[in-house]
Amino acid sequence: MTAMTANSTTAATQQDKALLFHSLHTPAAPLALANVWDAAGARLVHQAGARAIATSSAGVAWGLGTADGGGLAREDALALIARVVAAVDVPVTADIETGFGATAADVAETVSGVIAAGAVGINLEDGLQAGEQTGDHPLRPVAEQSERLAAARAAADAAGIPLYINARIDTYLRGAGEPETRLQDTLTRAAAYLAAGASGIFVPGVADPDVIAALAEVVTGPLNVIAKPGLPSVAELGKLGVARVSLGAAVAEAAYAVVRRVAEELAGEGTYDALTGAIPYSDLNALMS
Repeated sequence: MTAMTANSTTAATQQDKALLFHSLHTPAAPLALANVWDAAGARLVHQAGARAIATSSAGVAWGLGTADGGGLAREDALALIARVVAAVDVPVTADIETGFGATAADVAETVSGVIAAGAVGINLEDGLQAGEQTGDHPLRPVAEQSERLAAARAAADAAGIPLYINARIDTYLRGAGEPETRLQDTLTRAAAYLAAGASGIFVPGVADPDVIAALAEVVTGPLNVIAKPGLPSVAELGKLGVARVSLGAAVAEAAYAVVRRVAEELAGEGTYDALTGAIPYSDLNALMS
């Protein structure tokens, strides 16, 4: 594997970045990702020392004027991914929700577009979106999701890129199934998804350290969880066996909370104290020059 760092002066190929991205998933030093939704955010996160950049489908959707969970058009998502990739020289992984399509072939087409945009990783979730759910269960059947993951892997192989496919399992996020069987259900899905071609397993919504440790002990690929206030630190999560820690939509939520505070103060008291601590114009402009 090519030895590289985020500060490498040699231009990295997309394959180099993909290999590097795979290598960053280790509990010894978990990959910590502050998910972004635009080029400026990507550069700020990179400047802070991030070893890779991840997009947030929620942040992207909100920033482009639509709801997350099926509202974002594939072409808009791909255009945003390309802008983020162009803004940084570290690996970029893209949240592509359920793959922007009803069929496995649609997922493959999306993955081909993601690779053409320059990204080296994806998140592909098994939670059903609005209009897809026909019964009581909020998740896609295991066999169907495995087919979609296999199609994603085949598209990446055809492009010659060792894409990192992060298979998202929404059992805990959606409260799927019975609580007493949720861990086993998650492990069953994880095994099937890894066999279908996934590189790692992403279980958002899990917060109990004992459950996280149990997942990490059995899942044979790198484990990714969502961090939030109150959870153990990145290093402590690594000791539990976690290889990747994401912030998901939380960064966008925090940013928009600033917008709301500023707007409410301006409309109410007519003051501007909520602007304290803002990044100076000159710094942001220089960042994007």
